[in-house]
Amino acid sequence: MSFPIRICVICHQEFELRPDKPGFANRCPECSEPEETAPKPERLVSAFDRQSEPEANEARRKAIRDMLYTQES
Repeated sequence: MSFPIRICVICHQEFELRPDKPGFANRCPECSEPEETAPKPERLVSAFDRQSEPEANEARRKAIRDMLYTQES
């Protein structure tokens, strides 16, 4: 059984789309490789976000508790 032949959107070279190919289906293995090994950027959190996070978590817990334990008559 032959695999479908695709054309890479970056380098425009033909490649076989194999099931165990790493990366994207429209990129050849050589062009897919750098994005997989690139480090993920860290999320910067402001002081306001850190301060308001516990309040938001408490509001979520209260809303879930109200939905679960209140009975409609």
